[in-house]
Amino acid sequence: MSNTNNMQTVKIVTADPGGLGLFGLAMVTLVAASQKLGWTTGFSFVVPWAIFLGAIAQMIACFNDFKHNNTFGATAFGAYGLFWLSVAACWLIKMGAFGPILAANVDGAQLGVAFVGYLIFSVYMTIGAMETNKVLFIIFFLIDILFLGLAADALGLGHGWHTMAAWAELMIALFGFYGSAAATLNTHFGKPFLPTGKPFGIFK
Repeated sequence: MSNTNNMQTVKIVTADPGGLGLFGLAMVTLVAASQKLGWTTGFSFVVPWAIFLGAIAQMIACFNDFKHNNTFGATAFGAYGLFWLSVAACWLIKMGAFGPILAANVDGAQLGVAFVGYLIFSVYMTIGAMETNKVLFIIFFLIDILFLGLAADALGLGHGWHTMAAWAELMIALFGFYGSAAATLNTHFGKPFLPTGKPFGIFK
């Protein structure tokens, strides 16, 4: 009498989280850009969007992209989700939410150094985006410009950087909404309803 060992593979289907992640990015950059451009004032009502859309929505997308074995998407959404959570915390510190001692010891140059770090990250992620689709490449390229402007402004390297960052952030929002719509509707309809552009085909 022989024993037969049968191996069964169970596949758990997880929906593409890209639409949610890009929507979170689009919303927070739209609200933040409105403040940078002077269309709105203050950070009080930017903080909730940074936490819930910029951070939590992108972290949800991050976790689900890990389930998809999508290292690039998970790393991107995770890193930018944590960025917005960190920025929200910095704003709260500056506004005195954690007490006057922390607020009195704020050094904007430290934020500038963090922006440099994220600029480095965004540049190599832009290379990866080139082999995903052109909409995503445009978003990452604009993120590069955003972090360049934010870093230069925070480090006091001259005038005009803040305005450049503001317009780049607004464009990120617009392309983010388009990317979210494409990711959602293309999957929903089962066909390329909104074109995103083919990969450049340079590295792959």
